[in-house]
Amino acid sequence: MTEKISISLPHSHDRREQNVLLHMPDADTIAIVADAMKLLGDPSRLRIFWILCHCEECVLNIAAMTGMSSPAVSHHLRLLKSGGLIESRRSGKEMYYRAAGTELAAALHHASEQVAKISCPGTCIPEDAAACCGHSLPEDTASADRTSEDMA
Repeated sequence: MTEKISISLPHSHDRREQNVLLHMPDADTIAIVADAMKLLGDPSRLRIFWILCHCEECVLNIAAMTGMSSPAVSHHLRLLKSGGLIESRRSGKEMYYRAAGTELAAALHHASEQVAKISCPGTCIPEDAAACCGHSLPEDTASADRTSEDMA
């Protein structure tokens, strides 16, 4: 974050403005948040992201779950992955996708559920889902065998 400076405002209403300015994120931080929100501004990507917050899936299953074509799903997955919101792993010829284990992905998952009052199915990916909505990953899908080398 850049150093905060005091700005003289044209109107001083109650002196809270300076406190707000002291805590206002810098332009780079705002750009990161805006880019992440832009990624989820597309309903198809938001739906795919929501699915991947709750389970790890391949392109064909995501396509079936969303009623989209595989090429369309692959396009959205590329954008979500380049934005750091999802990650992938290869198992043989198959690629599997899930929400990234980042604070940003967890916050956006939580925000989307709160805004729409979406009901969480009770399981979340990544493993630190407690930060997201308080649910834990079921034992049968735990990724103890996954390592960072598995992630493509």
